[in-house]
Amino acid sequence: MAKEPEIPSSSYQLDVVTETSAQQGSDPQLNTTNPDFTSGQSHIDNNVEKSIKHHDIEVLEPPSETIGIPESNAALDALYSVFPTSLKKMIILSGSMASLFSPMSTSIYYPSLSQIAKDLHVSDAKISLTVTLFLVIQGLAPMMIAGLSDKAGRRPAYMICFVIYLFTTLGLGLQNSYPALMALRCLQSAGSSGTVALANGLVGDIITSSERGTYVAWASLGSILGHMVAPIIGGVLGQYAGWHWIFWFLLIFSCVVFIPLILFLPETCRNLVDDGSIPPPFLCINISDYIRHANRRKRGIPVDAEKLTALRKDYKLQVPNPLSTLRVLADKEAGLLLVAAGISLASYYAISTGASSQFSSLYGFSQLKVSLMFIPVSAGSLISAFTTGKIVDFNYRRHAKIHNFPLTKNRQMDLTNFPIERARLEIALPLFYLGALAIIAYGWVMGHHVSIAGPIILLFVIGYALVASFQVLNILMLDIYPGKPATATAANNVVRCELGAIATAVIVPMVNAIGTGWSYTIIALLFVVYSPALVIIMRYVILWRKQNKDKQVELAKRKQERRENKDVKTAEKNTRHLNEEINVAKSQDRAPDLHIEFLRYGLFGILFGFDVLAIMAIWDLKILIAYPDVQQ
Repeated sequence: MAKEPEIPSSSYQLDVVTETSAQQGSDPQLNTTNPDFTSGQSHIDNNVEKSIKHHDIEVLEPPSETIGIPESNAALDALYSVFPTSLKKMIILSGSMASLFSPMSTSIYYPSLSQIAKDLHVSDAKISLTVTLFLVIQGLAPMMIAGLSDKAGRRPAYMICFVIYLFTTLGLGLQNSYPALMALRCLQSAGSSGTVALANGLVGDIITSSERGTYVAWASLGSILGHMVAPIIGGVLGQYAGWHWIFWFLLIFSCVVFIPLILFLPETCRNLVDDGSIPPPFLCINISDYIRHANRRKRGIPVDAEKLTALRKDYKLQVPNPLSTLRVLADKEAGLLLVAAGISLASYYAISTGASSQFSSLYGFSQLKVSLMFIPVSAGSLISAFTTGKIVDFNYRRHAKIHNFPLTKNRQMDLTNFPIERARLEIALPLFYLGALAIIAYGWVMGHHVSIAGPIILLFVIGYALVASFQVLNILMLDIYPGKPATATAANNVVRCELGAIATAVIVPMVNAIGTGWSYTIIALLFVVYSPALVIIMRYVILWRKQNKDKQVELAKRKQERRENKDVKTAEKNTRHLNEEINVAKSQDRAPDLHIEFLRYGLFGILFGFDVLAIMAIWDLKILIAYPDVQQ
């Protein structure tokens, strides 16, 4: 009789092949299992899953994020998100609009750097230091915001970000000193930088890997538009209204975006609402959530009470642990990818920072003309947002067809044995090399002071190649960390912004020392030197992933065994203590209480005395009655 292979209930299974539920239903022999073994196996695997959950082990594919080997038709029919497509697009675009403030706040005063230095009576190097520190904080702050949003929800994280941003931007509009500018710019960076991680967190919450390329492109649209329009707006305001009005504009615009966002953006964090069918906690609910769940109740769609209880049990507001972001950096695959993404964006920042002074000194441009030179690089970035995502999704479907992986809309596929890195990096590597060639050409064209048409064309190519390569690597990070998209993006921000801060700090002194040609050639060579790391990832990553999952499951089992042994020892210790207390209590019950005994014998003595006196009195009375002459 055929025996069905036992399938553990855990989602951390590797290389397991099973028949479909239809085949199992047609053959009753396949449904014959040993209930004791199945129960024991499920118990072990459930303990392992709980151990993994409660001991903060970084799992690349959390159980709530993937559909592994189907056990029933219900599992096959489970949607990754209950949000309709139109609402998904609105959510992603809203997050993209909010993320506009991080790059806009960075680059909006690039054209006014020289004027700010003159008004505050400081050097250009000191003003450039405000840009460097802004990028440093921009990399570190999301470590806190991302961890908070992955556990407490996206809505509280957005509220914290924008409250900090509003008050610091108000202060920047009122200040007139270099120390105040430096301090408030750092706080402004802390408020705005988390919005980029939150936008990618929205994508990871509601979008599957097969569609993620297109939606990540939409989520990055705000970041790209921020770099595109901010220098132009900053140049116009700085020249005609004064640089203080740069911050007044940011304050007004942030209020316009912030108020509707808080009122209507649905909570999407899967740790709170799962696929969107669970009502969020009170702090995370808003008008759209209230209306949507009220309509679901009217249609008779019940809420999974068991799932709701489990999610609320784990929900609590607490100070986030930035070490979760550092654990992402410590991962072998993630670390290599993050450095590659950081090189792309650091080069982008170096070119943007250097362009402000170089076009002014080499071509004699005014603030307004310098700001207009950011249009080509931003236009290339914008086109990459609309094209790269579709190319990435096409290559994903191509590899799925080659490896016979099923593609179902709004269902997340288990990526354990799928070459997701190859599908993504086949797009990123050519863009890597294209960006390097364009940067080299740009440096030598600027060094020889050729016609302005040359830098314009090269800036367009640089904007397209660098942003597109960064976008592909960002999509891949969301693929390998689907359960913590905001944390993965925060780790990306750490590397990107710290490398960007270094690039912005050294580009001007390096150009002054060795010229634009060799300066940008050195930057471009970083792409060429580092590109073999991406090839290594494509070749060995599936083996790494299997080893990592095996290690995680084994570690979880060992921790579970240690915890069970500890529980047994604790129970034995408690039993011993209880027995000792019982024995002590019994011995105390048998021991005489001196106070009680003294009182007992005292009362006995008094009663005995009264008895003696009574007997004596009666005896005397008898004598008096019997011998009356004695009294006389």
